[in-house]
Amino acid sequence: MAKGKVSNAVGTLGDYLKEQRTSAQLSLRQLAEQAGVSNPYLSQIERGLRKPSAEVLQQLAKALRISAEQLYIRAGIVSPDEGTGGSVELAVLGDPALTERQKQSLLDVYQSFIAMNIATGEAQPPVTDED
Repeated sequence: MAKGKVSNAVGTLGDYLKEQRTSAQLSLRQLAEQAGVSNPYLSQIERGLRKPSAEVLQQLAKALRISAEQLYIRAGIVSPDEGTGGSVELAVLGDPALTERQKQSLLDVYQSFIAMNIATGEAQPPVTDED
């Protein structure tokens, strides 16, 4: 079930990136060069075949002159319904002293603590529009 959510988020991310790239009047090659990624890799991201790291998303956001947070949300890294609670994820993702692997490990631990606290009733689940 979670896997389907990730692929939906990636597909949405790819569509959004393509829309932003065409709005900025950039070719796939131009954006890839500006973001420091390969042309085939960017193409795979746009088609929803690859899930980019937070670092790549940050580079793409900078090249497109858009919010990296918006890309994190669309990629499913940060949940939009967390309100101000997303600051932990954003702080971890924005820390240049951490490697991508360390960032992902910290986010995984953080999410497991949240899930455990919700399961034991020590915390309330986030309120969503679907509720």
